[in-house]
Amino acid sequence: MKLVFIGAAHEVTGSCHYLNACGKHILIDCGMEQGINQFENCDLPVQESFIDYVLLTHAHVDHSGMIPRLVARGFRGQILMTRATADLCNIMLRDCAHIQMQEAEWKNRKAKRSSGVEPHEPVYTMEDADAAIRRIVPCEYGQEIELCEGIKIRFTDVGHLLGSASIEVWATEEGTTRKIVFSGDIGNKNQPLIKDPSFTEEADYVVMESTYGDRFHPSEHPDYVKELTEILQETFDRGGNVVIPSFAVGRTQEMLYFLRKIKIDRLVKGHEDFPVYVDSPLAVEATGIFHKNEWDCFDKDAMELLKAGINPISFSGLRLSITSDESKAINFDSTPKVIISASGMCEAGRIRHHLKHNLWRPECTILFVGYQAVGTLGRALIEGVTEVKLFGETIDVRASIRTLTGLSGHADKNGLIEWVKGFKEKPRRVFVVHGEDTVCKLFTECLQVEHGIKAYAPYSGTEFNLITNKLEYEAAPIPLKKKVKTVSDVFARLLAAGQRLIAVIHKNEGGANKDLAKFADQINSLCDKWDV
Repeated sequence: MKLVFIGAAHEVTGSCHYLNACGKHILIDCGMEQGINQFENCDLPVQESFIDYVLLTHAHVDHSGMIPRLVARGFRGQILMTRATADLCNIMLRDCAHIQMQEAEWKNRKAKRSSGVEPHEPVYTMEDADAAIRRIVPCEYGQEIELCEGIKIRFTDVGHLLGSASIEVWATEEGTTRKIVFSGDIGNKNQPLIKDPSFTEEADYVVMESTYGDRFHPSEHPDYVKELTEILQETFDRGGNVVIPSFAVGRTQEMLYFLRKIKIDRLVKGHEDFPVYVDSPLAVEATGIFHKNEWDCFDKDAMELLKAGINPISFSGLRLSITSDESKAINFDSTPKVIISASGMCEAGRIRHHLKHNLWRPECTILFVGYQAVGTLGRALIEGVTEVKLFGETIDVRASIRTLTGLSGHADKNGLIEWVKGFKEKPRRVFVVHGEDTVCKLFTECLQVEHGIKAYAPYSGTEFNLITNKLEYEAAPIPLKKKVKTVSDVFARLLAAGQRLIAVIHKNEGGANKDLAKFADQINSLCDKWDV
């Protein structure tokens, strides 16, 4: 019974952990890396075609975004997640595939102007995303699920995003049972719309995030409505727009919750009827999914509004922009307005167009309402960059750059400690992941020294034996180097297909001779066609 750490080890994005138990190969999350990454990630210990299950903590791309590539490379197992996460992945994985294909198309157009540049292939395609979605198995919170002989799992609401969960895994080999809890991203308390994190009482081993393991949210719960109202008032009085780069799922809906309150109470004087644009097809679809799951996932305050017949994330003056023409028209309207657009870190999507039109205007405000990873445009703007390049054009940063204080979907250091101390007995070991390098180290030391918890922050490639409670391999940090592309992405896909064929052959060992002979003839026929 072995646990191997793959992604989000001393880094925040690209979450992925591998569990080998009861003869099964299991991934917990399979996320995409975002921003600048400091370290190399090790390869999966087995070929993608040998993976039996993926357990997904939540729908954010840094946890789910590489599942379609897993399928493209031969994975044919089940992907288990909560029902709300399944609804969100249904749109988010397709959106991510669309972005990959758009970026590949743009790079190929650019490459045509240079000689000797190989065509760029997307990380995965829409067909891969659709194939992944067909493998999803929706699950209920709190339900014990027998995954296979010797392994059962359970999803617990962890309050980070609609449908987000920590995952409990019980694995039994040769009469020995170990319980491993994967925290996923632990939510902040008193967030709008969704419930606070729930605790888990027992675990032998815990794999937990540490995103904000070195900082504290304000001791008093911030008055987001008041702070947002002041920003709107100042900006609209100057005649400018408030542009909010926002994650399409989760943060956009929270902002609509606050803006509804501001609009209903007419708090922005002289601009009471200001328009609000949600310029993201994904955000529009996600908002519909929030409505679909509201009775199962919303918190007490949101439920009281629903029972009173009030939609907590809709109001007069809300305008949903779907088409590109609708998006372009927004910046040709001089009326002071709120523009909410993805992506939240300004790395892709329509938000970059809105930044191009508004960053240079001193009367405007760019308001950040979420975490900005190192190396992203959003992080650069927050840190005070004076000019940026968008669509080949240098833009001076003259707009006011603001952040909404304390608004976070992640628990702070106190919240993380409260969650891990929710176990009745201290786990045998706590593995600290999903935090920047220094944060991982500091939070691990805090757990060890201040709370007497046996904690360890593994680097990618570290292997741990869950039966003997010992490290089998302690990986060293490998600084990220620019990889030399030796084979095309399409050829890599062909190799993956070959690996899958080998896996299928092994799985049919012991089958009827007649069927195996037919299978062999089909393979030989295919080889004859291409062996020229």
